[in-house]
Amino acid sequence: MTTKLPLPLPARRAVAKLGDDLSRSRRRRQLTQVSLAERSGVSPATIKRLESGDTRVSLEALARVPAAHVLRRH
Repeated sequence: MTTKLPLPLPARRAVAKLGDDLSRSRRRRQLTQVSLAERSGVSPATIKRLESGDTRVSLEALARVPAAHVLRRH
């Protein structure tokens, strides 16, 4: 069985910053996590995990959420 190495600190910081930026941007546009999830095609739990800096979020979600958030205005 292989053990996973921890994510390097700079990568963890980048993911945390991305989550914080996404959360601030979403709130500035007065969107809920649920409405952003619907626009992005992901679950509200995924939005919550992204915003909290969870490093286990899929690359697909990392690509879909910011794109839906930036490209679609309410």
